[in-house]
Amino acid sequence: MEVDCIPFRETGYFSTLICDYLDEHENLKPFYNRFPHLQNFQPQINEKKANYATSHRKVLVETLNRQYKGFQVSKLTQENIAALESEDSFTITTGHQLNIFTGPLYFLYKIVSTINLSRKLKKEYPKYQFVPVYWMATEDHDFDEINHFNFEGKKIAWDRAASGVVGELDTQDMDKVLKAFSADLGEGQRADELVTLFRRAYLEHNNLADATRFLVNELFGDIGLVIVDGNDTALKKLLIPYIKQDVFEQIPYKKVSEAIVGLTGVSSEYNIQVNPREINYFYLREGLRERIVRKDEGFHVVNTKLSFTKAQLEKEMDGYPERFSPNVIARPLFQEVILPNLCYIGGGGELAYWLELKPYFEAMDVTFPMLLLRNSVLLLTEKQKGKVERLDLKVSDLFLKQHLLAEKKVRDISDVDIDFSPQKQLLENQFQNLYQLAEKTDKSFLGAVKAQEVKQKKGLDVLEKRLLKAQKRKLQDHVKRTRDMQDVLFPNQSLQERQLNFSKFYLEMGDNLIPTLLEKLDPLKQDFLILRY
Repeated sequence: MEVDCIPFRETGYFSTLICDYLDEHENLKPFYNRFPHLQNFQPQINEKKANYATSHRKVLVETLNRQYKGFQVSKLTQENIAALESEDSFTITTGHQLNIFTGPLYFLYKIVSTINLSRKLKKEYPKYQFVPVYWMATEDHDFDEINHFNFEGKKIAWDRAASGVVGELDTQDMDKVLKAFSADLGEGQRADELVTLFRRAYLEHNNLADATRFLVNELFGDIGLVIVDGNDTALKKLLIPYIKQDVFEQIPYKKVSEAIVGLTGVSSEYNIQVNPREINYFYLREGLRERIVRKDEGFHVVNTKLSFTKAQLEKEMDGYPERFSPNVIARPLFQEVILPNLCYIGGGGELAYWLELKPYFEAMDVTFPMLLLRNSVLLLTEKQKGKVERLDLKVSDLFLKQHLLAEKKVRDISDVDIDFSPQKQLLENQFQNLYQLAEKTDKSFLGAVKAQEVKQKKGLDVLEKRLLKAQKRKLQDHVKRTRDMQDVLFPNQSLQERQLNFSKFYLEMGDNLIPTLLEKLDPLKQDFLILRY
């Protein structure tokens, strides 16, 4: 398998904020702790070690051992869990929703990046232990985001009514999803392996959290990945002081709001990913996850009749911490309180909201982790690479928006020069003479010359566009083949990794898929990777 790359900024798929972060722009440095260069991990280790409660390690290890009961746990994962009791052991973490059958392909890239960074750090800092962690977003309640995956151009969906947190949803009707999936898989050993994996995950486990743990453990457990479910009473007991500061003092609301003002002050091009609420926690009961809001002199759970005085709510926090669920602002802090974590690995959207959080962490006296953009990959076969070359294209051309790609193709192969730049330059030279003449007369003539120049330039633009349109019609077969190629590698004119499921590539590569990704993906190489197989 050969590896090529393209800078993230040149793909057109990543925000200005993320590209500036990768370039380590000076004005962004106040919004993160340390950039994830290998040499920066030692000071991060020192800071986290000094600022992470040793007592949390025991709670974490006991919780993990309990959560893994009933699952087959590889020797390496067992060793990693046990290692977390040591003060010289740290985690590298990624998180993701409980998408059916992993959802989009980049789910794999997140975890591979996490495992590979742990391995790199072990080589660089052999006296420490580095444990790769996948944090399951079991408390998410956006069912529509996780209830499907795409296969062979079809949406394989889990259609059912759902309420409350997704991790607790029962899986008793997942046989319908398997039936729809297997109908399109075809025959063969690899298809049978995918069916078996799906069946064992979703038909042999009672809820979505357990099904996801089984699935991810089957894919990555032998490599030592540790899976954490934050929806746990023992873990949330550690969060109680931070819940109180959020609900009663609005510290996150104030600090994140300040950070947002600072970010938008750096650049108007920075889009804010999430906004804080005055209270960043939901109230959980069976089938219920609703926001807590201030109301009159007390607190209210929206869309319910539940209300609390301050004293009642504080008593509820102390007695039933599992009933309090962090939102997207508070969850990162929960993760860093629970784990001896050094680095969070996420996609562009995730890192964008993490960059809003540093002042909040500082106010809570929790070490802010290093932030690493996960690997992004385009997978293509040697046959597809050959087709791209026969179209006289580079793979990087296919990252262009489709109309721009079509224009580029037409300009490249047309026997007519569609670029009117020389004519425009000639026009400008002619008008320079007219401007010199106008300066010798009155200002009204100068304005007339300027208006005429603008008019004639617009005329040339119109002619250029009409010529391009005419050539597109003439060369429509070439344009169609170019678009067809892009549609294969960029489904729905989006990145492959955001649209396709790993099952497509498992059918082609089998058990080699994940080992190949582990071999070829470098988490610290901050470029978009193109892998040919």
